[in-house]
Amino acid sequence: MPAVISASRRTDIPAFYGEWLLGRLRAGFVEVRNPYNPKQVKRVSLRAQDVDCLVLWTKNPAPLAGRLDELEKLCPRFYFQYTLNDYPRELEPSLASAAERIKTFTALAARLGPERVVWRYDPVIVSSHTDAGYHRRVFAGLCDRLSGHTRRVMISLIDYYKKTEKNLLPLQQAGWLFDKQFANSGTARDLLAELASIARKNSMAIFTCAEPGDYSDIGISPGACVDGELITRLFGIVKKWKKDPGQRKHCRCAESRDIGAYDSCAHGCPYCYATRDAVKAREHRSNHDPGAEFL
Repeated sequence: MPAVISASRRTDIPAFYGEWLLGRLRAGFVEVRNPYNPKQVKRVSLRAQDVDCLVLWTKNPAPLAGRLDELEKLCPRFYFQYTLNDYPRELEPSLASAAERIKTFTALAARLGPERVVWRYDPVIVSSHTDAGYHRRVFAGLCDRLSGHTRRVMISLIDYYKKTEKNLLPLQQAGWLFDKQFANSGTARDLLAELASIARKNSMAIFTCAEPGDYSDIGISPGACVDGELITRLFGIVKKWKKDPGQRKHCRCAESRDIGAYDSCAHGCPYCYATRDAVKAREHRSNHDPGAEFL
């Protein structure tokens, strides 16, 4: 049965593992360990006829962008979920400048079309260094630069998981103050209403990602990152799209098979839910074998 392949919620495959991905597509399969039971392994088919769509999650698609012709021959149906914030270096220590990432974004959209490059302004972190005013300015600036290059933007408010709290602790000890109750405040609704207005002025539909709050009254619909309706519209894949049972309660994504691995992204962003230990992630990256069946 054909499936949607998620590559990946757990790591940035386009940024760090593009050669491996292309190799697995050529091989026609990948082995994936259960992240909660490493002894449990599943083989996932990557043959073109078995892939409804490949969803590529990334903060830096540049390493893969130069090989799109090859990617399209191996897997013709794919789109990008491209996370593009403009946070201070302390929150995104390894990323290129926003200007460079915008340049990559617009080039990707020119090559694939704006519907196949979905912008993620995610997560929204409100702190003593990134207050609501900061987000209004940055979001407006990014919207202005990305207008015409994407049709939709996904947003979410940060979740303070235990591992997130741990990784943010050094910043808190250095004086950063994080508003951990922001999502439950009226200020959050006010900010999101302004972001929605800015998005609409730039001809972008705006959606929340796995948010428990209902913001439809301010123009933000609950969205899906692995979006069956989008896949149907882009590639003509018509089927009954089922909600992914393995995702969070409020996630609306269609069912997919994730081929990534936790603790393998080397961006080092301390707010990331997919990395418990940045040192371990860098070690995994350095020990990676692009010819392996597993990531």
